[in-house]
Amino acid sequence: MSSRIQLGDFQLTLVNDGTYLADGGAMFGIVPKTLWQKRIPADDQNRIASALNSVLIDTGKQKILVETGIGNKLGEKMRSFYQPQAKLLENLAAIGVKPEQIDMVINSHLHFDHCGWNTVMQNGAAVAAFPRAKYYAPRGEWEAAKLQRERDAVSYISNNYDPLIQTGQMELRANDSEVVPGVSLRIYPGHTRSMMAIIVESGGKKACYISDLVPTTAHLDLTWALSYDLFPLETIESKKLFYKEAIPGKWLVIFTHDAKVPCAYVEAGEKGKFIARPLA
Repeated sequence: MSSRIQLGDFQLTLVNDGTYLADGGAMFGIVPKTLWQKRIPADDQNRIASALNSVLIDTGKQKILVETGIGNKLGEKMRSFYQPQAKLLENLAAIGVKPEQIDMVINSHLHFDHCGWNTVMQNGAAVAAFPRAKYYAPRGEWEAAKLQRERDAVSYISNNYDPLIQTGQMELRANDSEVVPGVSLRIYPGHTRSMMAIIVESGGKKACYISDLVPTTAHLDLTWALSYDLFPLETIESKKLFYKEAIPGKWLVIFTHDAKVPCAYVEAGEKGKFIARPLA
């Protein structure tokens, strides 16, 4: 699946790595199932279909791919659990984009479901899936991944990024920064300490790939968050900061895991609620 959106002089193409099966309780943390299943129904094993949405930004000068899904390097146990479709390269080919045409790849963070197609295996070694691309990721993510902490070690697969860092193809950014004119990175802590959103601006319009701060439209409420969030109170504060800009600025918000509404405008509803208004 793909769809194109004109944002000023830039063209955004929504493309994905297919879907995977996620545990509903893990996706909604402390929110009771009686509430969240009204928004996203679960199967008989409590799993929900989660998308792996990426966005291709064509600035007219560069083709920039934001996020690379789960990819095809999971071990047998994780493949059996998540059942990923691994369709990103296939879906890029369907819109006429070859891996060697990608100029840049941006990872919001380095969890395995956001950077899986960064690399592919060749002759037993992980090499860049996008051979010409310059890769960008948060430095704090790599530093956290190296610690292999009990809480989140399973979230990181070193073959998704270490070979790129070793060759200099991946650049780690520690602070809010601009990648190219009109495409910038901003840290929103909560899910992890260093997760970055990707903000795109052209012709007076803005879009934001908000990543796991607001993974789906079902997570718009301030306290509806992932159980994977390492700093849940910071998630709430980061959401407040994000909405403070995104709502009055009419930012188009791209949701990383929403299987039905990959992008929408967020609006303030009644009684402190937030609603998503999808594109027509």
